[in-house]
Amino acid sequence: MIRLLVIACLFGPPARAETALSAEAFDALVTGRTLSFRDGTGEPYGVESYQTGRRVIWSWLDGQCDTGTWHEKDGNICFVYQSDPEPQCWRFFIDGDGLRAEFMNDPGSSVLYEIGDGSAQLVCSDFGV
Repeated sequence: MIRLLVIACLFGPPARAETALSAEAFDALVTGRTLSFRDGTGEPYGVESYQTGRRVIWSWLDGQCDTGTWHEKDGNICFVYQSDPEPQCWRFFIDGDGLRAEFMNDPGSSVLYEIGDGSAQLVCSDFGV
């Protein structure tokens, strides 16, 4: 019995399974907001403005922006941008005070984190936003 207790202490409590945000929950959290994201190293990654009707504007922080839409597919939030007709699918989770996004087209390749400082700005020199 003591061995089982020691083993349990070494491995800790079982991990909780996280539930990805549904399309409805995601829509309620992001519509009308502009969010900044960083990658796993802490480097800025991009900014996205979430508009009504599941429309978005994305910027890689270079002044160039891309418009698109998002939809739900198989539990993922998939973005289709004007520059690329291939859906970019992500799973979004609540992570502390912000969102965490995991890229599902190539699982394990990209994880993005919302920057929670509230300073998100979308600058689009290519179409005046």
